[in-house]
Amino acid sequence: MALLIPDVFRRNAAVVPDVLAAAQDARSLTHAQLDAAADRMAAALRERGIGHGDRLVTWCDTSLEVCVAFVAAARLGAVFAPLNARLGPDEATPVIRMARPALLIADAERAGDAGDVAKRAGVPDVVRMGGSGPSDDLLAASAAQPAAAVEEPALRESDPHVIFFTSGSTGLPKGVVISHRASWLRSFQGVFRDVPERTVCMFPLFHMAGFTLALGAWQTRGAIILAAPPTAANLLDAVQRHRASRLYCLPAVWRRILDVDTSAWDLSSLVEVDTGTSATPMELIRELKARFPGTRTRVFYGSTECGSGALLGDADVLRKPGSVGQAPPGVELRLSDAGEICVRSDMLMDGYFDSPEATAEAIREGWYHSGDLAALDDEGYVSIVGRVRDVIRSGGETIAPAEVESVVAACPGVAECAVVGIPDSDWGEVVCAVVVPGPEGAPDLDALQAHCAGRLARFKQPRRLELLEALPRTAATRQVQRSAIVERIVTGG
Repeated sequence: MALLIPDVFRRNAAVVPDVLAAAQDARSLTHAQLDAAADRMAAALRERGIGHGDRLVTWCDTSLEVCVAFVAAARLGAVFAPLNARLGPDEATPVIRMARPALLIADAERAGDAGDVAKRAGVPDVVRMGGSGPSDDLLAASAAQPAAAVEEPALRESDPHVIFFTSGSTGLPKGVVISHRASWLRSFQGVFRDVPERTVCMFPLFHMAGFTLALGAWQTRGAIILAAPPTAANLLDAVQRHRASRLYCLPAVWRRILDVDTSAWDLSSLVEVDTGTSATPMELIRELKARFPGTRTRVFYGSTECGSGALLGDADVLRKPGSVGQAPPGVELRLSDAGEICVRSDMLMDGYFDSPEATAEAIREGWYHSGDLAALDDEGYVSIVGRVRDVIRSGGETIAPAEVESVVAACPGVAECAVVGIPDSDWGEVVCAVVVPGPEGAPDLDALQAHCAGRLARFKQPRRLELLEALPRTAATRQVQRSAIVERIVTGG
């Protein structure tokens, strides 16, 4: 039997048609409704010429409609490629151009820019997700389709299913290609999981984690509950309203929740309160255990490229402080001679879209090289100790210092600059601009952030500003020594 994503939705619609599949605020879809809506959207997309192997880029905020588009694309054998909704037109254009999609789907907020972006990116067709009429509105066109199952192509489990966009240290975008088989395996939770999982999702639906959580819930015939933006109130409202059993949050988002009076909500349905993606302080684990007694807490480690890499189970979260656990079943993990985490499994990406060189660098002899440096204790538990590459990981997002530096360098009062990640207990790292002042004096943080607004997505903008008389550089090549800068700031040197 081939492991194909469309089969998950056909099965659920047949077996649990009236069970909740997805919800956002007061809106919801049962499994039968999700299946039927995906059929109608797939028919509307087919009318626009979309078929097996075509790429669809969505430039949309989180919504139930994006879930429907995700299922519809899989049903056609098209490749679903969600773009970060927070990117402005100038940031989005080169990513879309790189993906060479057959169609760009933009929501109402981005519809005004979508036509120009599509033209500059060379996209042959663009459609609104919510617009003025059937000719340019995918939702209206979908509603006009007959309620009949769309004919599906002959898919192979090795066919590409999704492309998620991630940044490298140079700022050039890379498209992570994941097959149907890998997507299926990343979300499978075991043949004996007989209780439907209801998961509240804090991740936006352009993030790999959001769809992994959704597919994980759907594999159990359960539901994904979308909470956007991920404020403490929105997340806890979602748990209470839909009697959710699982809440997975980054450490920074858990901090928001723990800072409010959670007794104001009925959270008795929660069984799992999980975390990961960035460094998880032991104090946070202890607080989760105290605030949510009787629940299980796990720490997850992985990436868009490899899926799951390690898991620290509930039995070990207090026993192994600072660890991300061991490789889960089906995953092999080892450290290179340099201490870099290398992962091998059937969940690995196929490669980076149209980038054989980057793929060959990342996957060598079947092993994905993560860029993370780690240590193993005497029981084989993994602890992250650093990063090979210069990229910054903040709140689950990957940020290229070079991209931020190009914007900061143009700010009045900046003679030279470097951008580094400073360790932070909530965010993993925060973006820090290190500036050598110009003759007129350096900008303050407010002025620097105002300069970056509109030029960089908010998550890329510096949260911290440090001033230096000169940037430390190597003697031979004059390269900026980022590690020396971080050490100097952290130690107060």
